[in-house]
Amino acid sequence: MKNLKDLILTKKYTERKENMDREEIGNKASKYAILVNIILTILNFVVGIISGSTALVAQAADNAGDLLSNLIGLWAFRIGLRPADAEHPYGHGRIEPLVGLLISLILFFIAYQIFLEAYTKFLMINSLTAPSWIAAGMAIIAFFLNYFVMKYLFKTGKEIHSQILVATANQKKMDVFTSVAIFFGIVGSQLGYPILDPILAVVIGVLVIKTAFDVARENIDNLMGKVPSKKLINEIKLVAVSVDGVYDAHDIKVNNMGPYVSTELHVKVKSDLPLKEAHKIAHKVEKSIINKVDIVNIATVHVDPLDEDDE
Repeated sequence: MKNLKDLILTKKYTERKENMDREEIGNKASKYAILVNIILTILNFVVGIISGSTALVAQAADNAGDLLSNLIGLWAFRIGLRPADAEHPYGHGRIEPLVGLLISLILFFIAYQIFLEAYTKFLMINSLTAPSWIAAGMAIIAFFLNYFVMKYLFKTGKEIHSQILVATANQKKMDVFTSVAIFFGIVGSQLGYPILDPILAVVIGVLVIKTAFDVARENIDNLMGKVPSKKLINEIKLVAVSVDGVYDAHDIKVNNMGPYVSTELHVKVKSDLPLKEAHKIAHKVEKSIINKVDIVNIATVHVDPLDEDDE
């Protein structure tokens, strides 16, 4: 009992430390994304109005949606770090995919607003003028800011297993492409094709919708319990069978809990093994999986006897 008590206390200390590290890293990434989106929203809107670029105004609307998503995501990220309690024995991590769905809805609304603005410009097609070159400079600035934020968020999101940060990184990925498209659209407008500006606004809207669908699908998969990857299943099995006395591991199930997963599995031990020894092996497997597989925070092991064919 003493060893089990020590294990529980050690696990709780480790969870608190990991949550503190995760909170610090996640908060830093979220605040960085918020700051950049504030800058881009203001600059794209002001420059878009001054230069007459519908595409930049559409991009400003997209950045404003990203900013709202960042604020909601930061709130959800902090909620997800709350420890397990009597009413939430698996913790609060599932709020992340729920907020991911909310972010996708915000993106759909932004796309609608972009299409509406582009449609208005198409109605004025005969009086369209090319945006000034200042819009092209803004597109270049937006490209570099979006690119570095995207890389940072992808790296950080995967490092701390945050679905919210990964969803935000996907938003920035679309912003990188649209910044390039806006730049070439402005150049084309200056060369005598002003219709390119509202056309590119439509392209931005389509990309926003695609991102919304991707974010929604990924988070729905998480809520539906889709296995993160076959690689994870194989990793859990390899760790389980590496424990002395375990001859096989099967029926491995993974439950996605947001920033981490729980797992249930069956292991086979010798059929003549005393119950007490089999129980010890099960605890060793649980401890080994939790310690060696980073994303696994909870492990439940069922013991099965080897049958005659296995032996």
